[in-house]
Amino acid sequence: MTAFTMPSLGADMEEGLLQEWLVSPGDRVHKGDVVAVVETDKAAIEVECFESGTVGRLLVAPGARVPVGTPLAMIEGEAASGGPAGARGKPVTTEAGEPVGETRPRPTAARAKADREPSGRRARPQPRRKAAPEPERSRRPAQAEPPKQPARQRVQGLPEPSAAATSVIGTGPLVRHLAEHRGVDLRTLHGTGSGGRITRADVDRAASALTPRVRATPYARHLARDLGIDLAAVRGTGDGGAVRAADVHTAMRAGAGAERPDQGPRGGVRRAPTAVAADSRPEDRTDAMRRAVADLMSRSKREIPHYYLSTTVDLTAAEDWLRRINRGRPPADRLVPAALFLKAAALAAREVPTLNGYWRNDGYAPASEINLGVAVSLRQGGLLAPVIHRADTLPSDALMARLKDLVQRARRGRLRGSETTGATLTVTNLGDQGVDAVFGVIHPPQVALVGFGAVVERPWAVHGMLGVRPVLTATLAADHRATDGAVGARYLTAVDHLLQRPEEL
Repeated sequence: MTAFTMPSLGADMEEGLLQEWLVSPGDRVHKGDVVAVVETDKAAIEVECFESGTVGRLLVAPGARVPVGTPLAMIEGEAASGGPAGARGKPVTTEAGEPVGETRPRPTAARAKADREPSGRRARPQPRRKAAPEPERSRRPAQAEPPKQPARQRVQGLPEPSAAATSVIGTGPLVRHLAEHRGVDLRTLHGTGSGGRITRADVDRAASALTPRVRATPYARHLARDLGIDLAAVRGTGDGGAVRAADVHTAMRAGAGAERPDQGPRGGVRRAPTAVAADSRPEDRTDAMRRAVADLMSRSKREIPHYYLSTTVDLTAAEDWLRRINRGRPPADRLVPAALFLKAAALAAREVPTLNGYWRNDGYAPASEINLGVAVSLRQGGLLAPVIHRADTLPSDALMARLKDLVQRARRGRLRGSETTGATLTVTNLGDQGVDAVFGVIHPPQVALVGFGAVVERPWAVHGMLGVRPVLTATLAADHRATDGAVGARYLTAVDHLLQRPEEL
């Protein structure tokens, strides 16, 4: 039996508030399943379990704030849990009250008598041959039991209910919790995951089919998804009652999306998804986030001797390459320059590894992987830095998809614990805000931060010929205890050279 403890979800985290349990005692969990929601000073984070087994006791109640490392629950391992997944869960039964998929025959009188005999007598081969016909007689009644079931029983045969029961029992706790709050009956779903398991996408599709589609502009729909606003609770002012972006902003200010309940199946009322609860106290959350950022940045400027470098990069080759590969792609699959900047930052850290690591115990500790923390501004104020693990090994398309997914979930408060820790180098990009350059503050215990500004057209001389080209200002803030200016210069030069060969990224 192992303890599931309050995790450290950031270098500056000392304690966390257990917002909600997504599992109950007796539930089977697998490594990577989300089991709880923990609220930090910056966001509500979904926390995964790092052990497979059965949930034992829940030691901390929701609403309690405890230090990092405090045991929250006990997880019984595979041996202690007593068998395969679902063995400790509630049995799935038919309408007649009989267990589904129960195929073990009941013990016969002869078998019970044999069990009471001394072990030496049972070990003799002769009685074992005489008792051989008994299982045949016990199997014949077992084969004759199905016809005794009622003819109008909803479950007429065992194979079909057994498959449904398997998909429900094998469902993770997060999917079960989501289905409960969205009013979806898992027994009615056909799982599309491995082995027929029901996935989160299956629940989302079933929930969307239960409610009519709200008329809304594409931007309003995208904005509502990012802000956690229920479009069904927003009064549209567009043509035919369509919801516009201004209506979403009005609903957010009025709190309409959080206060009006959703409509469940058959017209019933169901509770709003708990993901919106992360924004239920925007003033308190923003104030706590500002205090956390203030403490961390003050510590950084107080303890870390920063030095700053910058360079201007010609992006003509990069933009020409992006135009060529995006020409035949749908808008949702097109690459943006930010994906190339991230890939160049990761590959440059591979060439200059002394900027990819930590300053700990008065010494530099190199990191074994290149994990980029990406600064993301939140709609209600503040920022988070979710992590793209092993960014140097991801193709540009995969890096783009990962970036888009993390930004959306960070702004909805749906990040997981593993996505908020482990960054070895942070990247910030304020180009979409029109800023030419950004000189950031290092996130301790890291030793560097890379910044990218806006892509602007400037006069640029090439081979003595003056022209107008798209250029980018790349900056570096580095820890003078770990590196010197020459190392930082090599890093920015590597970024420049990589962006001149975008097809190799």
